[in-house]
Amino acid sequence: MKIRNILILIGCAIALTAASLWMGQQAYTWFPPQAAAESQLIDELFSFLVTLGTFIFLGVTGTVTYSIIFHRAGKYDTSDGPPIEGNITLEVVWTTIPILLVLWIATYSYNIYAEMAIQGPMEAMHIHTMASAHAATMESTTEPIEKIEVLAKQWAWVFRYPNQNVTSTELHLPVNRRISLALQSADVLHGFYIPAFRLKQDIVPKQTIDFEFTPIRPGKYRLRDSQFSGTYFAAMQTDVVVESIEDYNHWLKLAATQKPVPANNQAANEYAQKIKGGFTTGYPTVVPAPPPLVNFPS
Repeated sequence: MKIRNILILIGCAIALTAASLWMGQQAYTWFPPQAAAESQLIDELFSFLVTLGTFIFLGVTGTVTYSIIFHRAGKYDTSDGPPIEGNITLEVVWTTIPILLVLWIATYSYNIYAEMAIQGPMEAMHIHTMASAHAATMESTTEPIEKIEVLAKQWAWVFRYPNQNVTSTELHLPVNRRISLALQSADVLHGFYIPAFRLKQDIVPKQTIDFEFTPIRPGKYRLRDSQFSGTYFAAMQTDVVVESIEDYNHWLKLAATQKPVPANNQAANEYAQKIKGGFTTGYPTVVPAPPPLVNFPS
């Protein structure tokens, strides 16, 4: 009987582990595509957390369900349970296991955070060392091609390529090349967020924040402002185009020949329509900055 119970317990543990691993692999299938090397790190962390959470959830609910079905009191049994006193061993085990799990999660998460080198409070201490994420293990050039200047303002993204003196409201990047950005804010706190890259970096006024990553999948993705930066912050979006190095260089040469023109700006357009229509809510509204002059308006 004891051997049978042990075998049943082992079988349940194997089934529970298999179900948890499967759930962890399915956890990020509904995410945007992995378009940057850093996205693989984030998805691995998310998969790990879902696997661990599934194991704990199924283990606890399975134990509770088993106890309810096979160890319930009889219909007319109103007697008290046996006077069992505390079990020191059990208390040590159920205290130690959560502590080890928390330390495991914290260490794993911190290692990924450090490998991605997302600039947070360390930026104030002038630490600018950027990790290469998975780029070192991939066929990519780890040396950044150039430092692209990124200006966030209410409510527009402006990108400047200083080597070619090109300004755009659409971010173009070469695939499998290390990208270096210099993030700046013209007014308030903004958030540089590309869901397909799994990257988010706060942009603090009066600071230049260095930010690096490696795009690995050609395509068009969306850049959003992750911070509430005012009335029209939802309109502060633009495209990120990841393309081959040949197409990237061709785009730069083409954009350099274009004369600067005012870019289309949804926030400025909506504000102009609001003023023209005479509609007002009675609340003060920040006037959007004038549309930037760029060589390549998106």
